[in-house]
Amino acid sequence: MAGYSDFSRRSFIQKMGLMGAGLSLSSALPVWAAAPDGQLTTVKLAWGQTAVCQAPISVALKQGFFKKYGLNVEPVNFSGPTDALLQAIATGQADGGIGMALRWLKPLEQGFDVDLTVGTHGGCMRLLAPKDSGINSVRDLVGKSVAVTDQASPIRNFFAIQLAKLGIDPDKQVNWVQYPADLFGEALRKGEVQALATDDPQGWLIKHHDGLVEVDNNLKGEYANLTCCVLGLRGSLVRDNPKVAQAISQAIVDAQQWTADHPAETAKIFAPFVPGQVPIDDITAMLSEHTHHHHSTGEQLRKEVALYVNELKIINVIRPDTDALRFAEHYVPDLLPATQHHHMA
Repeated sequence: MAGYSDFSRRSFIQKMGLMGAGLSLSSALPVWAAAPDGQLTTVKLAWGQTAVCQAPISVALKQGFFKKYGLNVEPVNFSGPTDALLQAIATGQADGGIGMALRWLKPLEQGFDVDLTVGTHGGCMRLLAPKDSGINSVRDLVGKSVAVTDQASPIRNFFAIQLAKLGIDPDKQVNWVQYPADLFGEALRKGEVQALATDDPQGWLIKHHDGLVEVDNNLKGEYANLTCCVLGLRGSLVRDNPKVAQAISQAIVDAQQWTADHPAETAKIFAPFVPGQVPIDDITAMLSEHTHHHHSTGEQLRKEVALYVNELKIINVIRPDTDALRFAEHYVPDLLPATQHHHMA
């Protein structure tokens, strides 16, 4: 771990030195467009093509949002866990990608050189249980078994935080059982678990297919206006080529808003990437439940990241001595003009 903390400190000091330069970027740089000769800058963007909450990437490719800002995006289909995606960005195999904040903040604390530039949307985590199961709130999970894809799952962490806030020890009082996502329904039918902590598209589909009750999600209360997924860009890209980082971020913001405004058209664009012939109406309904109009950047995103850092301390994922505000200042640069910071529909 010594190596990690040394690197973390070093990159922290290096970035703090750059913050002065970085903070003036938004005022100094104009909004970008393709070079006069039409030349595009090629960037590699990793995305989980089956993740419905990343549908705006398919929109940005199809509707020309990347080209509009002078980019030729090579999409890299990434099907692994999102912490491996973070590693791919940090090591330069990709220039950027979208993942869940609750998965990424721990590796960032350990020194991964990735900046978070856009909070893309909220709402793709669901806690599901059968009707008449007696599970009507997070509190009812005490003594029960809950299916998760892995023990560091952002969905597990989210609901563990809700339990901890109620004074319940999520590690000792709830049994989290690991299953491949496609076996969740089977585990529930066999009685091996009593609830599912899952994300979309699987969460939405299994809820409707098996008639399950949505006990909780990440759009209630204070979470209604919080992002759950973030665009991460290679730290060296943001430092060395801020115009390109800006262009990627702006294209994603535009695509998120277009998705919010046109869920049915987005569903048609995205449908080919969803396995299993899911009806377009179902994809439209899913997209409409996510808050794609909430695409936070800059100061707003820093507030959201700091909140999650503090929440992850409650379940001992983030170290208690990590300063949430400094963490957020370190990892969330000011790339876009202030007017772009928070576009609520």
